[in-house]
Parts: sequence; structure tokens; C-alpha cells
Amino acid sequence: MPENTMHAVLLKAYGGYEQLEYREDVPVPQPQAGEVLIRIAAAGVNNTDINTRIGWYAKEVGTSLTVGASLLATSSESTSWSGSAFHFPRIQGADACGHIVAVGEGISATRIGERVLVDPILRSGRFGSATAPGYFGADCDGGFAQYTVVPAENACRIDSPLSDIELASFPCSYLAAETMVHRSDVQAGERVLVTGASGGVGSAAVQLARRRGAEVIAVASNSKAEGLRAIGASRVIDRGASLVDTLGKDAIDVVIDCVGGPQFPEYLELLRPRGRYAVAGAIGGPIVPLDLRTLYLKDLRLLGCTIDGPEVFRQLVGYLERGEIRPLVCGTWPLRDIVAAQETFLQKTHLGKLVLTI
Repeated sequence: MPENTMHAVLLKAYGGYEQLEYREDVPVPQPQAGEVLIRIAAAGVNNTDINTRIGWYAKEVGTSLTVGASLLATSSESTSWSGSAFHFPRIQGADACGHIVAVGEGISATRIGERVLVDPILRSGRFGSATAPGYFGADCDGGFAQYTVVPAENACRIDSPLSDIELASFPCSYLAAETMVHRSDVQAGERVLVTGASGGVGSAAVQLARRRGAEVIAVASNSKAEGLRAIGASRVIDRGASLVDTLGKDAIDVVIDCVGGPQFPEYLELLRPRGRYAVAGAIGGPIVPLDLRTLYLKDLRLLGCTIDGPEVFRQLVGYLERGEIRPLVCGTWPLRDIVAAQETFLQKTHLGKLVLTI
């Protein structure tokens, strides 16, 4: 059994880095019925951690506020990404890889010792339900700690030669990307545009769309072009360029968007009639202009993608076990240096994921 206390990073309130407190005296959580206790080895850094810290998900957030801004929300009554009230203190961290060390009532002790990835979508137990899912690291304590508890069904056994650090780079970003690729029904031979392609979700989407046989066009800074071609992009367009001028209208079957912002109308112009637009991020700004005539005259499908069925995460684990996708870890920090990791993350000079070692 684990010790009684653990080290963890607590988010004390909405705000800047000063609200992240590294402590070594946090009580180890105890698994309740249907849950498992996981000793965490590594946890990824994601936009959602920073969004939550600054209150970006609150409805009071306006048109020009982008990820990485300073404090946006003004009280804990502001909502989390799922729309529920957020509660402090909170241990964040949507990504986690580790080993099961204890089980709650109703869970076989044979699961102790399993190496697992945490599916961050919580559909059962005290943290969420099938009709109102919660999110790991937001609606319950997450991966920025030595130990965490989750429903047993969210602790997904994995058999892979990849390291704990490499595996921790997958859950949040790759699940978001696979949900967009799955919901937009990307097919072999289609042309897929991926925005924000150098980030965690974007680089995952490049790999996952290419895995399906699509032709992938990535939008990112020119400095990332070589790395994106190495993971499957057939072409890289600089993020400052006009996409319509570069590609022409009606040139794309599917847009996988992680950015939003003022370029949104161009994405719809790029789509062919009956094209699909899928979004799971808005780092360029959450409020965008929409010409409904473009939407209905071209018979487009607009898909907001956050929650999909648990089979999507199981598919992702299968891709990893079969070596069909590969990790893109570009930096690691010990948990106590979470501020340095988030500062580097917000510089957006990296390709892939940053990971905290626990």
C-alpha cells in the first residue's frame, strides 16, 4: 500500500502561476467502490490545464481572449469546460500514465500492478455519468500528483514498449484528435486540413488522419514544416498565409480545427460541398464570425468534438500497442517545475508534447 501523503500540485484559485502550489503533504486518495488507485509515473501538459487555471471556459470570456492570457474568470462560480461549477483546490492534469496499486470494493485485486493510461472522459461513479460526463483533472483531481483515483473502467491497461513519459503524451491530445477524425469520418484519399498542426492535438490529428490514408495538409509555422512532414503531412502552409489564395476554394474535404479565431470563415470557404468541419479547440479565439449562407448553400457539417464513446479511447490504445502512431515528446520537467513547463508550452515553439515526471 502507498504512504499516507504524496506530493502534488494544487490549483488554489483562478489566476496566474502563483496559484499553482507544489506540496509534499497532500493526503493520498483512497479508492471507493468501483475505483482503482494509480501511482502516476508521468503526466502531459495541455491547453486545458492552462485554460482552466485562468478561467478561460467561463461564459464571460469575450471575443479576443486567447489561450495563455492572464486571469479571465473572476470567481469560482465560473464554469469548467463541462459547464459545471469549478471547485478549488484542484489537482489538475488530464494525461496520466502509471500503475494500479490498490483497488476499491468490487474490483478484482488481479488488476494491481497493471500499467495503465487514464481515459480522461469520466462516464460513471462519483465524477460523471453517461449523460453528463466529467473530465479528469477538472471535475475530479487529476494527474499532477503521485497518486490518483479513477473509475476502474477509466484505467485502461496497455502493453507497449514505449516509456511512461512517451505514453503520457497521448491521452488528452490524441483522444481529442481521434474524436475529430472519427466524428468527421475521414476516408482514404480525402484531403484533410489540420490547423495548429504543431501542437499536441494538431500533430496527433496529422498522424491519425494519415493513418486512415488521407492526404494531410498542415497549417503551422515554417520552422515546423520538416517535423510535420516526417509524421505524415504532405504539405505545410505557413500559419500567416491566406489559405484560400494558397489552396483555392472548395479544395478540402475535411477541416480539423484546433485554432478557431479570425481565420474561421476561410476554413468554410476551403471546404467542398458536403464537406465536414470538426473543432476541439479555440486557441486563436473562441468567438468567430459565421456566414450561414456558406453553411447551408454548401451543405456543410459543423461538428463540435469533445465527448465520444469509450470505444474511441480503446481504439487509441490499440493503435499504440500495434505501433501505428508514435509519440512526439519534445521536453520533460519534474512535477515541481510545472511553471517552467507551462511557460515553455505557451511559447509555442515546440512540436509535439511536454511531459511532467512524477
